Amino acid sequence: MDMELDIKSTSRKRKLRKKLVDFSFLFPVLFMFVAFVVFPFLWGIPLSFTDWDGLSATRNFINFDNYVNIFSDPHIPNAFKNTAVFAVLTLVVSNVLGLLIALLLQRSNRINNLTRTIVFMPYCLSMILQAYVWKYMYSDVLYGLFSIPNPLGSQFWAIIGISFICIWADTGYCMIIYVAALQGISKDYYEAAQISGASKWQQFWKITLPMLWPAVVSNVIIYLGWGLRVYDYPMAATSGGPGRASETIAMLIYKNLFSYHKAGYGQALAIVYTAMIFVVIAVVAKLLRKREVEL
Repeated sequence: MDMELDIKSTSRKRKLRKKLVDFSFLFPVLFMFVAFVVFPFLWGIPLSFTDWDGLSATRNFINFDNYVNIFSDPHIPNAFKNTAVFAVLTLVVSNVLGLLIALLLQRSNRINNLTRTIVFMPYCLSMILQAYVWKYMYSDVLYGLFSIPNPLGSQFWAIIGISFICIWADTGYCMIIYVAALQGISKDYYEAAQISGASKWQQFWKITLPMLWPAVVSNVIIYLGWGLRVYDYPMAATSGGPGRASETIAMLIYKNLFSYHKAGYGQALAIVYTAMIFVVIAVVAKLLRKREVEL
Protein backbone atom coordinates (compact mmCIF):
# COMPACT_ATOMS: atom_id res chain seq x y z
CA MET A 1 0.00 0.00 0.00
CA ASP A 2 2.77 2.41 0.95
CA MET A 3 4.62 1.49 -2.22
CA GLU A 4 1.56 2.35 -4.34
CA LEU A 5 1.25 5.72 -2.59
CA ASP A 6 4.94 6.43 -3.21
CA ILE A 7 4.55 5.54 -6.89
CA LYS A 8 1.50 7.82 -7.24
CA SER A 9 3.28 10.64 -5.40
CA THR A 10 6.35 10.27 -7.63
CA SER A 11 4.15 10.24 -10.74
CA ARG A 12 2.38 13.45 -9.63
CA LYS A 13 5.69 15.15 -8.97
CA ARG A 14 6.94 14.19 -12.41
CA LYS A 15 3.79 15.53 -14.05
CA LEU A 16 4.05 18.76 -12.04
CA ARG A 17 7.72 19.12 -12.95
CA LYS A 18 6.89 18.56 -16.63
CA LYS A 19 4.16 21.20 -16.50
CA LEU A 20 6.53 23.68 -14.88
CA VAL A 21 9.15 22.99 -17.54
CA ASP A 22 6.56 23.44 -20.29
CA PHE A 23 5.37 26.70 -18.72
CA SER A 24 8.94 27.99 -18.48
CA PHE A 25 9.04 28.11 -22.29
CA LEU A 26 5.88 30.23 -22.35
CA PHE A 27 6.88 32.53 -19.50
CA PRO A 28 9.12 34.94 -21.50
CA VAL A 29 6.38 35.53 -24.09
CA LEU A 30 3.71 35.77 -21.39
CA PHE A 31 5.82 38.26 -19.46
CA MET A 32 6.33 40.42 -22.58
CA PHE A 33 2.60 40.30 -23.34
CA VAL A 34 1.64 41.37 -19.82
CA ALA A 35 4.35 44.03 -19.62
CA PHE A 36 3.79 45.63 -23.02
CA VAL A 37 0.10 44.95 -23.75
CA VAL A 38 -1.97 44.15 -20.66
CA PHE A 39 -0.31 46.55 -18.20
CA PRO A 40 -0.29 49.60 -20.52
CA PHE A 41 -3.93 48.96 -21.42
CA LEU A 42 -5.01 48.74 -17.76
CA TRP A 43 -2.83 51.73 -16.86
CA GLY A 44 -4.51 53.73 -19.61
CA ILE A 45 -8.06 53.20 -18.31
CA PRO A 46 -7.84 55.85 -15.53
CA LEU A 47 -6.00 58.17 -17.92
CA SER A 48 -8.99 58.10 -20.26
CA PHE A 49 -10.97 60.04 -17.66
CA THR A 50 -8.45 62.91 -17.61
CA ASP A 51 -7.34 65.77 -19.84
CA TRP A 52 -3.69 64.67 -19.76
CA ASP A 53 -1.64 65.89 -22.73
CA GLY A 54 0.89 63.06 -22.50
CA LEU A 55 3.76 65.33 -21.36
CA SER A 56 2.86 67.43 -18.33
CA ALA A 57 2.86 66.12 -14.79
CA THR A 58 -0.64 67.45 -14.14
CA ARG A 59 -3.84 65.77 -15.21
CA ASN A 60 -7.38 66.79 -14.35
CA PHE A 61 -10.29 64.41 -13.89
CA ILE A 62 -13.01 65.28 -16.44
CA ASN A 63 -15.47 62.41 -15.90
CA PHE A 64 -16.75 60.92 -19.17
CA ASP A 65 -16.04 63.96 -21.38
CA ASN A 66 -13.48 62.11 -23.51
CA TYR A 67 -15.93 59.28 -24.19
CA VAL A 68 -18.73 61.73 -25.01
CA ASN A 69 -16.45 63.63 -27.41
CA ILE A 70 -15.86 60.46 -29.42
CA PHE A 71 -19.40 60.70 -30.81
CA SER A 72 -18.83 64.24 -32.06
CA ASP A 73 -15.32 63.81 -33.48
CA PRO A 74 -15.61 64.73 -37.19
CA HIS A 75 -12.59 62.61 -38.15
CA ILE A 76 -13.88 59.28 -36.83
CA PRO A 77 -16.43 58.47 -39.61
CA ASN A 78 -13.79 58.89 -42.33
CA ALA A 79 -11.18 56.87 -40.38
CA PHE A 80 -13.73 54.14 -39.66
CA LYS A 81 -14.73 53.99 -43.33
CA ASN A 82 -11.10 53.60 -44.40
CA THR A 83 -10.51 50.92 -41.77
CA ALA A 84 -13.61 49.00 -42.84
CA VAL A 85 -12.69 49.17 -46.54
CA PHE A 86 -9.18 47.93 -45.80
CA ALA A 87 -10.39 45.13 -43.50
CA VAL A 88 -13.05 43.85 -45.91
CA LEU A 89 -10.85 44.02 -49.02
CA THR A 90 -7.86 42.30 -47.44
CA LEU A 91 -9.96 39.68 -45.69
CA VAL A 92 -12.01 38.67 -48.74
CA VAL A 93 -9.41 38.95 -51.51
CA SER A 94 -6.52 37.40 -49.55
CA ASN A 95 -8.63 34.40 -48.56
CA VAL A 96 -10.17 33.89 -51.99
CA LEU A 97 -6.81 34.15 -53.79
CA GLY A 98 -5.11 32.03 -51.13
CA LEU A 99 -7.73 29.31 -51.53
CA LEU A 100 -7.56 29.35 -55.34
CA ILE A 101 -3.77 29.10 -55.31
CA ALA A 102 -3.92 26.35 -52.68
CA LEU A 103 -6.32 24.35 -54.84
CA LEU A 104 -3.90 24.65 -57.76
CA LEU A 105 -0.75 23.84 -55.74
CA GLN A 106 -2.00 21.35 -53.16
CA ARG A 107 -0.07 18.42 -54.62
CA SER A 108 3.54 18.21 -53.47
CA ASN A 109 6.07 18.22 -56.28
CA ARG A 110 9.11 20.32 -57.12
CA ILE A 111 7.28 22.91 -59.21
CA ASN A 112 4.42 23.32 -56.74
CA ASN A 113 6.78 23.50 -53.77
CA LEU A 114 8.87 26.19 -55.50
CA THR A 115 5.77 28.16 -56.50
CA ARG A 116 4.37 27.97 -52.96
CA THR A 117 7.68 29.30 -51.62
CA ILE A 118 7.66 32.22 -54.07
CA VAL A 119 4.04 33.10 -53.22
CA PHE A 120 4.76 32.93 -49.48
CA MET A 121 7.99 34.95 -49.56
CA PRO A 122 6.37 38.45 -49.46
CA TYR A 123 4.73 37.55 -46.15
CA CYS A 124 8.19 37.16 -44.61
CA LEU A 125 8.99 40.83 -45.24
CA SER A 126 8.17 43.43 -42.60
CA MET A 127 5.04 45.52 -43.21
CA ILE A 128 7.12 48.69 -43.39
CA LEU A 129 9.39 47.18 -46.06
CA GLN A 130 6.38 45.93 -48.03
CA ALA A 131 4.91 49.45 -48.02
CA TYR A 132 8.17 51.06 -49.17
CA VAL A 133 8.62 48.47 -51.93
CA TRP A 134 5.17 49.23 -53.32
CA LYS A 135 5.58 53.00 -52.94
CA TYR A 136 8.50 52.61 -55.32
CA MET A 137 6.56 50.23 -57.59
CA TYR A 138 3.57 52.57 -57.80
CA SER A 139 5.55 55.76 -58.41
CA ASP A 140 8.67 54.72 -60.35
CA VAL A 141 7.69 51.49 -62.11
CA LEU A 142 3.96 51.46 -62.84
CA TYR A 143 3.71 55.21 -63.41
CA GLY A 144 7.26 55.84 -64.65
CA LEU A 145 7.31 53.02 -67.20
CA PHE A 146 3.66 52.31 -68.00
CA SER A 147 1.99 55.67 -67.15
CA ILE A 148 -0.41 53.94 -64.73
CA PRO A 149 -1.53 56.57 -62.18
CA ASN A 150 -0.19 56.12 -58.67
CA PRO A 151 -3.18 55.10 -56.51
CA LEU A 152 -1.49 56.44 -53.37
CA GLY A 153 -1.86 59.97 -54.77
CA SER A 154 -5.62 59.67 -55.24
CA GLN A 155 -8.09 60.29 -52.43
CA PHE A 156 -10.39 57.59 -53.82
CA TRP A 157 -7.78 54.95 -54.67
CA ALA A 158 -5.31 55.45 -51.80
CA ILE A 159 -6.84 52.99 -49.33
CA ILE A 160 -7.41 50.47 -52.15
CA GLY A 161 -3.78 50.75 -53.21
CA ILE A 162 -2.69 50.18 -49.61
CA SER A 163 -5.05 47.20 -49.37
CA PHE A 164 -3.39 45.68 -52.44
CA ILE A 165 0.00 45.84 -50.69
CA CYS A 166 -1.43 43.78 -47.82
CA ILE A 167 -3.13 41.36 -50.22
CA TRP A 168 0.14 40.85 -52.11
CA ALA A 169 1.91 39.94 -48.89
CA ASP A 170 -0.77 38.01 -47.01
CA THR A 171 -2.16 35.82 -49.79
CA GLY A 172 0.81 33.50 -49.24
CA TYR A 173 -0.11 33.03 -45.58
CA CYS A 174 -3.69 32.11 -46.47
CA MET A 175 -2.40 29.74 -49.16
CA ILE A 176 -0.18 27.86 -46.67
CA ILE A 177 -3.07 27.41 -44.22
CA TYR A 178 -5.39 26.13 -46.95
CA VAL A 179 -2.74 23.83 -48.48
CA ALA A 180 -2.22 22.20 -45.08
CA ALA A 181 -5.98 21.78 -44.65
CA LEU A 182 -6.43 20.38 -48.17
CA GLN A 183 -3.67 17.84 -47.70
CA GLY A 184 -5.42 16.63 -44.56
CA ILE A 185 -8.61 15.68 -46.44
CA SER A 186 -8.79 11.96 -47.13
CA LYS A 187 -8.91 10.96 -50.81
CA ASP A 188 -11.53 8.35 -49.93
CA TYR A 189 -14.22 11.04 -49.85
CA TYR A 190 -13.47 12.11 -53.43
CA GLU A 191 -13.29 8.52 -54.67
CA ALA A 192 -16.70 7.80 -53.15
CA ALA A 193 -18.10 10.98 -54.70
CA GLN A 194 -16.75 10.08 -58.14
CA ILE A 195 -18.35 6.65 -57.90
CA SER A 196 -21.64 8.39 -57.04
CA GLY A 197 -21.28 10.57 -60.15
CA ALA A 198 -20.61 13.89 -58.37
CA SER A 199 -19.07 16.64 -60.48
CA LYS A 200 -15.94 18.58 -59.47
CA TRP A 201 -18.11 21.52 -58.45
CA GLN A 202 -20.31 19.31 -56.28
CA GLN A 203 -17.23 17.73 -54.70
CA PHE A 204 -15.93 21.18 -53.80
CA TRP A 205 -19.18 22.31 -52.16
CA LYS A 206 -20.03 19.02 -50.46
CA ILE A 207 -16.56 17.78 -49.47
CA THR A 208 -13.77 20.33 -49.83
CA LEU A 209 -15.46 23.43 -48.39
CA PRO A 210 -16.98 21.71 -45.32
CA MET A 211 -13.64 20.04 -44.54
CA LEU A 212 -11.83 23.36 -45.06
CA TRP A 213 -14.24 25.38 -42.94
CA PRO A 214 -12.15 25.31 -39.70
CA ALA A 215 -9.24 26.79 -41.69
CA VAL A 216 -11.58 29.39 -43.22
CA VAL A 217 -12.84 30.36 -39.77
CA SER A 218 -9.29 30.69 -38.48
CA ASN A 219 -8.16 32.86 -41.39
CA VAL A 220 -11.24 35.08 -41.32
CA ILE A 221 -10.92 35.78 -37.59
CA ILE A 222 -7.18 36.48 -37.86
CA TYR A 223 -7.51 38.79 -40.86
CA LEU A 224 -10.52 40.58 -39.43
CA GLY A 225 -8.52 41.40 -36.31
CA TRP A 226 -5.47 42.45 -38.32
CA GLY A 227 -7.54 44.57 -40.69
CA LEU A 228 -9.45 46.43 -38.00
CA ARG A 229 -6.27 47.46 -36.18
CA VAL A 230 -4.19 48.30 -39.28
CA TYR A 231 -1.60 50.99 -38.72
CA ASP A 232 1.70 50.03 -40.35
CA TYR A 233 0.69 49.99 -44.02
CA PRO A 234 -1.02 53.41 -44.27
CA MET A 235 1.50 55.08 -41.98
CA ALA A 236 4.46 53.87 -44.04
CA ALA A 237 2.83 54.29 -47.45
CA THR A 238 0.95 57.59 -47.16
CA SER A 239 0.99 58.78 -43.53
CA GLY A 240 -2.79 58.84 -43.82
CA GLY A 241 -2.87 61.02 -46.95
CA PRO A 242 -3.57 62.48 -49.33
CA GLY A 243 -5.45 64.66 -46.88
CA ARG A 244 -7.03 62.04 -44.62
CA ALA A 245 -7.96 59.68 -47.44
CA SER A 246 -6.13 56.68 -45.95
CA GLU A 247 -6.23 57.53 -42.25
CA THR A 248 -7.41 54.60 -40.12
CA ILE A 249 -8.76 54.44 -36.58
CA ALA A 250 -5.40 53.16 -35.28
CA MET A 251 -3.65 56.12 -36.89
CA LEU A 252 -6.20 58.53 -35.42
CA ILE A 253 -5.58 57.06 -31.97
CA TYR A 254 -1.82 57.45 -32.45
CA LYS A 255 -2.16 61.06 -33.59
CA ASN A 256 -4.30 61.97 -30.59
CA LEU A 257 -1.93 60.26 -28.19
CA PHE A 258 1.31 61.73 -29.54
CA SER A 259 0.85 64.35 -32.28
CA TYR A 260 -2.16 66.28 -30.95
CA HIS A 261 -1.13 65.95 -27.28
CA LYS A 262 -4.58 64.67 -26.32
CA ALA A 263 -3.48 61.52 -24.53
CA GLY A 264 -6.61 61.27 -22.39
CA TYR A 265 -8.91 61.44 -25.40
CA GLY A 266 -6.69 59.12 -27.44
CA GLN A 267 -6.73 56.57 -24.64
CA ALA A 268 -10.52 56.75 -24.39
CA LEU A 269 -10.80 56.23 -28.15
CA ALA A 270 -8.40 53.27 -27.94
CA ILE A 271 -10.43 51.62 -25.17
CA VAL A 272 -13.73 52.04 -27.00
CA TYR A 273 -12.27 50.79 -30.27
CA THR A 274 -10.57 47.80 -28.62
CA ALA A 275 -13.87 46.82 -27.02
CA MET A 276 -15.61 47.18 -30.39
CA ILE A 277 -13.03 44.93 -32.07
CA PHE A 278 -13.51 42.26 -29.42
CA VAL A 279 -17.30 42.39 -29.87
CA VAL A 280 -17.10 42.24 -33.69
CA ILE A 281 -14.66 39.33 -33.66
CA ALA A 282 -16.69 37.46 -31.04
CA VAL A 283 -19.89 37.83 -33.07
CA VAL A 284 -18.23 36.84 -36.35
CA ALA A 285 -16.50 33.86 -34.72
CA LYS A 286 -19.78 32.66 -33.21
CA LEU A 287 -21.60 32.94 -36.54
CA LEU A 288 -18.82 31.15 -38.45
CA ARG A 289 -18.57 28.36 -35.89
CA LYS A 290 -22.33 27.92 -36.01
CA ARG A 291 -22.01 27.57 -39.78
CA GLU A 292 -19.20 25.06 -39.23
CA VAL A 293 -21.52 22.85 -37.19
CA GLU A 294 -24.21 23.06 -39.88
CA LEU A 295 -21.73 22.01 -42.58
